Amino acid sequence: MEDKKLNVVGRRIEALDVKEKATGMAEYVTDMQLPGMLYGKILRSPYAHAKILSIDTSKAKKLPGVKAVITFEDTSKIPFGTGCGRDDWYILAKDKVRFVGDEVAAVAAVDEETAEEALELIQVEYEELPAVLNIEEALKEDAVAIYDDCLDNVVKVIDVKRGNVEKAFEEADLIVEGTYRTSQAYQGYLETKAGIAQWTPDGRLTMWLPVQVPMKCRFTYSKALGINPGKLRIIKPYMGGGFGAKFEYNAHLICAELARHTGKPVKIINTRKEDIEAGNPRVPTIINIQLALKKDGTFVGKKVKTLAGNGARTVYGPPIAATTCYRIDALYNFHNVHAQATLVYTNTVPTGCMRGFGNSQMITTFEQLLDKAAEQLGIDPIEIRLKNSHKNGDVNIHGWEINTCGLPECLEKARDMSGWRDKHRQNKASGNIKKGIGAAATMHVSGNRAFFRPFDGSSSLIRIGEEGQITLVHGECDMGQGQDTVFAQIACEALGARFEDITVATVDTQISSLGCGSFSTRGTTIGGNGVIAAAKDAKVKILEAAEELSGKDASQIEIVNGIIYEKETGTKLLTFAEAAKHYIFNHGGMPITGVGYWKPKTVVPDATYFGNCSPNYPYGAHIAEVEVDTETGHVHVSNYWAVHDVGRIMNPTLLEGQLEGGIVQGIGWALSEDMIYNEKGAVKNNNLLDYRMPGVKDVPKIFTDFVETDDPEGPFGAKGIGEPALNPVAAAVVNAIYDAIGIRFYELPVTPEKVLMALLGKGSK
Repeated sequence: MEDKKLNVVGRRIEALDVKEKATGMAEYVTDMQLPGMLYGKILRSPYAHAKILSIDTSKAKKLPGVKAVITFEDTSKIPFGTGCGRDDWYILAKDKVRFVGDEVAAVAAVDEETAEEALELIQVEYEELPAVLNIEEALKEDAVAIYDDCLDNVVKVIDVKRGNVEKAFEEADLIVEGTYRTSQAYQGYLETKAGIAQWTPDGRLTMWLPVQVPMKCRFTYSKALGINPGKLRIIKPYMGGGFGAKFEYNAHLICAELARHTGKPVKIINTRKEDIEAGNPRVPTIINIQLALKKDGTFVGKKVKTLAGNGARTVYGPPIAATTCYRIDALYNFHNVHAQATLVYTNTVPTGCMRGFGNSQMITTFEQLLDKAAEQLGIDPIEIRLKNSHKNGDVNIHGWEINTCGLPECLEKARDMSGWRDKHRQNKASGNIKKGIGAAATMHVSGNRAFFRPFDGSSSLIRIGEEGQITLVHGECDMGQGQDTVFAQIACEALGARFEDITVATVDTQISSLGCGSFSTRGTTIGGNGVIAAAKDAKVKILEAAEELSGKDASQIEIVNGIIYEKETGTKLLTFAEAAKHYIFNHGGMPITGVGYWKPKTVVPDATYFGNCSPNYPYGAHIAEVEVDTETGHVHVSNYWAVHDVGRIMNPTLLEGQLEGGIVQGIGWALSEDMIYNEKGAVKNNNLLDYRMPGVKDVPKIFTDFVETDDPEGPFGAKGIGEPALNPVAAAVVNAIYDAIGIRFYELPVTPEKVLMALLGKGSK
């Protein structure tokens, strides 16, 4: 790695917003109050599938304090979607409801209690229809069609072929196969989905939304509302997490329609029950994989068939299902692949993005099958991963350019940290407690060129005032992961400024540059490069002022931590603030501004999904150690090791936090988290008591480390961390369970009931 001393990047700098959050000063949408603001509530369907015969809102409208009651007839009536191929959304249900929780009507009132009371006064007459509640049922020939223009309930089929798969399988020494099910997990962020909308008399709309993609929401919402995008302003305040869930959402548009009808600002906040029942959780999958190998463990071919649950309308199911077909092919060196994914409508909660975006589902699946193959070949699980790992400079079968790949180093370091050689297949039982250890690897993208096709990249603006105070303006999204802090570090490093002199502006589509937002682990890599571009532009003007004040040529000057030095002698010439003041006073008071953008060398994938989609690719290796109680079936993850190739460390504290959070989230997915439906299609565990996320006693000892590969496409060499932190966790845990008790599990989550049933010989599926 390049030996370059950095002064701000790489330090354990306290997050910019930590004090505001710790003291309660940070203002979330829930906290906001606007003059005359009303409160909105949504009437949701009690049926999974039904015709709407009539809606009577007369009693609700007469309730004192109610200012508006709306149904489909009161909305724009424009079909829309997220741009994924199906415009199957309406702001409120048109003539049918398609899942328990579907939006039927809405109320705006002077307070939440009055709005809730009004909901009870709305009378809806339904004709209940047969419902399909799982993927296999929806694909049956006699299954009811959820949409009239999609009679087979198949939203999309993705087919990806590379090489000669049939020949590879004929020449293989071993073929292993498995069918795995991943559950429908809820993202579990602290802040439920919310929004505030306010119209001006001239027809302009401002929305305060905790969303990951403000710019994209603006385009989608303007279409749905029938207004020009230039008349819609979205402000993103503090966010209480997202994990992929906070993209486009119907409640935001319902809020806007209520505000339009009342002429007042309206706020809608999901209850936790609503958030679980209608919040676009993870896409559940059934994945069959066949892997062909040589005796030495080398991969020669792979066949994949994915069935993915879209739920009752299309959010981001198509690209998520597609991701299961190809992204893992940048983890290992595959030559012959045939992968097919079928996305299916069901009368259940519409599914969407969650940390990992299809890659987590596939890595969970493949990394378990790989352990099975290693065992049959008599090869250590880590060795088989090392044998098939990509290397620096590889171009994979889909044209992805892997400049740097630290996976081998990650695997070796994790193996040494965990004491793998002394523990694997060396079960140490203590009474009814059996111990095991399991490994899994991961990769991901740092940006995804296929996701938003109009443009890729990022841009930003830097404003420097007369006292050297710096404001960074960008269009990306900090949803609690610390992105603004890292951007500030990058800006200060590129400028030579002090960290204490910078602030980061709230994302506001009226002021900020267009930014794609937070998805595909793109923030640090792509957003960070956009910040550097603006900083370089601003630095030219600082150096111009320094030249005039010092008499030294810019080539003889360096700026470090707010001080301007002569390079050769190290003599202090002046301060950053003095140079800024000189420039501004000599330019009529105009602040120093720097603007810039960065376009990665990415390619929009073609119809066969070929094309380099990300500027760089992060890697990681995880090892889980578990204790299985054979009397209760309880699985406790006791120790966990994770090593990631992050290109270059930006902020160790934030990096460790991201990794530890992803591990805990992955443990929940592996052992307890699943949305359970009753026979009528209602979510049974629609609260945080019954939907079991890990608590403090479920968190193991976590040991983390990093490999720095100094990627040439990353800002100061950096790659992303957000999604790869979760991707391999479930597989590592389930592989460790096998090492402990010798039983493989093919369905998430691996609950105590499933473990006990398997131990009693009643099946492991």
